[in-house]
Amino acid sequence: MLVADRLTITIDDWTGCYDLAVPRGTLAAMVGPSGGGKSTLLHAIAGFERPESGTLSFEGRDLLPLKPAARPVAIVFQDHNLLPNLNALQNAGLALSPSLRLSAADRAAISAMLEHVGLAGLEARLPSELSGGQRQRVALARAMLTTRPLLLLDEPLTGLDPAMRADMVELIDTLRREKQLTVVMTTHTPEDVDGRADQVITVADGRVVA
Repeated sequence: MLVADRLTITIDDWTGCYDLAVPRGTLAAMVGPSGGGKSTLLHAIAGFERPESGTLSFEGRDLLPLKPAARPVAIVFQDHNLLPNLNALQNAGLALSPSLRLSAADRAAISAMLEHVGLAGLEARLPSELSGGQRQRVALARAMLTTRPLLLLDEPLTGLDPAMRADMVELIDTLRREKQLTVVMTTHTPEDVDGRADQVITVADGRVVA
């Protein structure tokens, strides 16, 4: 279970204080107004924001002393965070080797994951040669290749048309079930997760309000 207890974060003159419990294996959708603190909470879970106080744990393990790379967390940022000079296979392959010293088995695993997310045959394309939805799928493939049990998705549906949003939610849910992940995703369109999300968390003004 992912648990935050009075996790307090201050950025300039803004303060958020979060209480949260997400059961293991859940697809949790975090909804609420822009600027309400959804992304800030994800970044704190991932280790990119430093809380002032409170506790944060996953499966009983205290996350706060751990640096981002040591946390059992994979995160997909809203802007995809792909390197423009690397192709789709290389960007996804960073999950297995930051130096991109990839074995034949590594490349086969990356190609298989890219095929799994609907990008078969696009391994050699640069981010500039991919659509927004395809870039998001590369980022998702990279996150899935890390094999970390907690997946955080920051607005993964942004910029996608309704049909593509539905496909992306179905893909996330399928991969979550296959890999037995706990997934927390933020979205401005809660209707997109109807029937898929196990838990809907409303965040506003730096608080979990429902």
